[in-house]
Amino acid sequence: MSAQPAFQRVLIKVSGESLLGDREYGIDSHAAEEVARKLKQVTDMGVQVAVVVGGGNIFRGLSASQQGFDRATADYMGMLATVMNGLALQGALDQLDVDNRVMSALDMPAVAELFIRHRAISQMEKGRLVILTAGIGAPYVTTDTGASLHALELHCDVVMKATKVNGIYDKDPEKFPDAKRYETMRFADAIVDENIQVMDTGALSMCMENNMPVMVFELFEGDNLIKAVKGERVGTYVSNDVETKLVAE
Repeated sequence: MSAQPAFQRVLIKVSGESLLGDREYGIDSHAAEEVARKLKQVTDMGVQVAVVVGGGNIFRGLSASQQGFDRATADYMGMLATVMNGLALQGALDQLDVDNRVMSALDMPAVAELFIRHRAISQMEKGRLVILTAGIGAPYVTTDTGASLHALELHCDVVMKATKVNGIYDKDPEKFPDAKRYETMRFADAIVDENIQVMDTGALSMCMENNMPVMVFELFEGDNLIKAVKGERVGTYVSNDVETKLVAE
């Protein structure tokens, strides 16, 4: 496999849980540093990178709304959690001398630039990693859907969903040891399969309608992120142009 990247501009969706480390809640500085190191490997390849970070390690808007919070209020609280994670990730990247900018869909000039599409593209073209926080600044929209939207408006080549599970399985691999992983999957199949929880249907539908491929893989497993950027088939590749196929045994 060539050392050259297969993608020139990528959007990487990083879950809030990736910043937990061994903690049950909050941000572990060592985990943030490990994520930053993996992102640095990609920027060192000359790839333009935008990162959307979730907030589930601090606050989940949907879960809070189910417990009695007003849904819109809960979602705004979740957006603030993503800003906190974005600042933590920025600090870790700064320690590694990775030039970066934090942008927020909510106006908070003391801590982040306001997200403006052309400005974000300009920053990436200058070689700066852009951390996108606060979703799209509106409630009732998941960070996965926000990531898909950002990938489209920033003209990224692919959405890379870096998660704790190495791809999409036919059933929950944490509950069923015999779960089988899909090597490739058509968007249409991913949307109708109720067993697939790795991305919400809104995000998948948006990517399907706009031919934006998605790669789902485990962030901390070996060099998965580097391999994904090189175009190697790690995890599961989701597209309109592939057949739904399990990994050959």
